[in-house]
Amino acid sequence: MNASASDRLAACISLSDLSALAQENIEHTAWDYYRSGAWDETTLARNESAWRELLIHARGMVDVSQRTSATTLLGRAISCPLLSAPTAMQKMAHRDGELATARACCAARVPMCLSSLSTTSLEEVRAATTEPLWMQIYISKDRGFTRALVQRAESAGIEAFAVTADTPVWGVRERDMRNGFRVPDGMHIVNLERAGEPTGHAGVGIGGALSWTIDASLTWKDVELLAASTTRPILVKGLCRPDDVAAAFDSGAQGVWISNHGGRQLDGAPATADVLAKCALAARGRGCTIVDGGVRRGIDVLRALALGADAVAVGRPILWGLGAGGEQGATRALEILRSEFDLAMALAGVRSVEEIRALGADLVRAR
Repeated sequence: MNASASDRLAACISLSDLSALAQENIEHTAWDYYRSGAWDETTLARNESAWRELLIHARGMVDVSQRTSATTLLGRAISCPLLSAPTAMQKMAHRDGELATARACCAARVPMCLSSLSTTSLEEVRAATTEPLWMQIYISKDRGFTRALVQRAESAGIEAFAVTADTPVWGVRERDMRNGFRVPDGMHIVNLERAGEPTGHAGVGIGGALSWTIDASLTWKDVELLAASTTRPILVKGLCRPDDVAAAFDSGAQGVWISNHGGRQLDGAPATADVLAKCALAARGRGCTIVDGGVRRGIDVLRALALGADAVAVGRPILWGLGAGGEQGATRALEILRSEFDLAMALAGVRSVEEIRALGADLVRAR
């Protein structure tokens, strides 16, 4: 990165600044792919606004001179309750793609969850970080391929699997349709390649190339079978209902991931901030709760923890960091969130993740 680009990156003081810089660098069709939501994008917008409606009833006269954001997740110590959410084809944002994200997460000492639609092999990504590396999995029409992929990932050192539940069919993203989006030439969805069947270069959108990777007949039985086939923890990603949270644990999951796929699947789905508290309550005592969707400030991380989350995943902000400056940009995105979270803790009168979660609704309440 030249001095001018480095200076511009250093001048980014918010995720919004990173987004503006990334938009200058990322090709228009790829940018629209990353930013788009389904249909009218109402859930996409609501994901962000719902966090802002939660008020923090800060405690006064609390000694916050000593505070920590450190916590644990699935038994691993991490520096703060953040992780990188799975996002597809990161090489469209920067040539180093998923390797840059892995290195940034390693520097920040937080987990990364690798997308099945990665443009870098899972083995290469595993080698790029010593921090927890998870992998997002679609249970595909080809169940044998899914089992083989899980076994391959387990052998490579993947520590947990996030099974996507909100994609029985691909959501309609009209920006992609208008742009004729497809997997760029020279780029491959490397972890999903099958002999004689290239991953991309045909059809419009991801569905045109990878329709076989999902299956509308998916049921909780499939989660049971997957959980029984691996020694790694399973999380079910894409839930918004307490009864589905209970079903996930009944099916052998060790965690749930409250998500609406970044507003990219069912438009009209509730914002994750609106359903997190009830879902986290259903998960209490049974396993961990992750949440993503619309987190744009460190104060949103505090809000999510008070609502019952164990950790918060961010997707688009990492892509903005990659587009703004590769590994340095992704590192900057995590630095901004961690710094804002630390300041939010001090201003709210709390000193640890455990204290935030213990205070819960006494600290964060809806308007």
